[in-house]
Amino acid sequence: MKSRFGSGPLNICLLTYRGNPTCGGQGVYIKHLSKALSDEGHRVDVISGPPYPHLDENVRLIKMPSLDLYHPDHLFWPEKVRDLANPLNMYEFLNVCTGSFPEPFTFGERVYSYLKKHSADYDIVHDNQCLSYGIGRLAKKVMPTIPTIHHPITVDRQEEYKVAKTIRQRFRVYRWYSFINMQLKVARRFSHIITVSEFTKRDIAKEFSLDENKFRVVHNGINNEFFYPKQNGPRPENSLIVTNSADTPLKGLNFLLEAVAEIREKQPIQLTVIGQPKKDGIIENLVARLGVSDIVRFTGRIENEEFADYYAKSTIAVVPSLYEGFGIPAAEAMACGVPLISTSGGALPEVVGDAGIIVPPADAKALAGAIQRLLQSPEERKKYARAGLTRVNSVFSWKKAAQEVVEVYREAIHDYRRSS
Repeated sequence: MKSRFGSGPLNICLLTYRGNPTCGGQGVYIKHLSKALSDEGHRVDVISGPPYPHLDENVRLIKMPSLDLYHPDHLFWPEKVRDLANPLNMYEFLNVCTGSFPEPFTFGERVYSYLKKHSADYDIVHDNQCLSYGIGRLAKKVMPTIPTIHHPITVDRQEEYKVAKTIRQRFRVYRWYSFINMQLKVARRFSHIITVSEFTKRDIAKEFSLDENKFRVVHNGINNEFFYPKQNGPRPENSLIVTNSADTPLKGLNFLLEAVAEIREKQPIQLTVIGQPKKDGIIENLVARLGVSDIVRFTGRIENEEFADYYAKSTIAVVPSLYEGFGIPAAEAMACGVPLISTSGGALPEVVGDAGIIVPPADAKALAGAIQRLLQSPEERKKYARAGLTRVNSVFSWKKAAQEVVEVYREAIHDYRRSS
């Protein structure tokens, strides 16, 4: 389809305040979108704070160093004390010391200084949910700039408040999420905003008080190099898999553990959790309290190349999240040919469609019932596995995502030039 806003390759600058794919979905997004854009013939640079992303050889990484105060080798302390002579670094250090998360703000200030000097190098800047004051100034004063907002971070804050039991814990949640006020203000400065689902568009518009007409929905893709239906002999009959940020309340792992504890009273069951809980954290304590440590296995961090193997050894994949702005784990499971059970949290029904069983979020009994139903029905498992593969292959492609994102770029560039 020919674009209404010109053609030809673009010079694109992607921004991410931390880019390592193991840090979460935003790192995965930058890695695969940047490659897909490059594959379409565009020149792509990624500006990232640490930990840095793993990028395709055709994508240039511009490192934007910070104090990296969450690095395990020098946790909460600068690697070089002399770096504190820089006022922005001192701001970052003091805010981390007092329990807030300053990385989005400080990254934005560093990026603004850099791109003011290099604005002629790019046609468009694409921010990956940093939404800092510096990036807002870029959009208003320097060059065409748009963000992707994956989901409203206000939802994370609400869930953290729910599990905070003391005034001190609530204050820590308040301090950590203090950057949200900045993001709510900055989001209003953009003419175009990309998000990853229709559900998320409506949610963000409501939470951020934004006009829905600013949004363009572009579904994420799935990397079929790592997520595919690997043939490894017959699947087991009673093995569940979940990929999860174990101690993040929004991911709902506690409800799946309660469901597994209920099921084991009636039949054999095993659960593999791709990830690792915090020492003496919510999930580790729950596993002990439920007495399921003998049937729950935590893998720790695994390499991308290992995912297909783990899915091939699983009977059912479960996504127990209370809320997902998109739900990459659901699409990845479908891409691996594993029958899926998902909650209806956030955008998950939009991702899953009719290719899996959907249950209410935060409902251990509903999860247990759906799991038992699929465990007892091999034919239904085959039906959902086939439907999942068909859906992923037709809807969730990084090539398709890159083409749709470029159309948004051209629209934003056109509108910026017209209003300048």
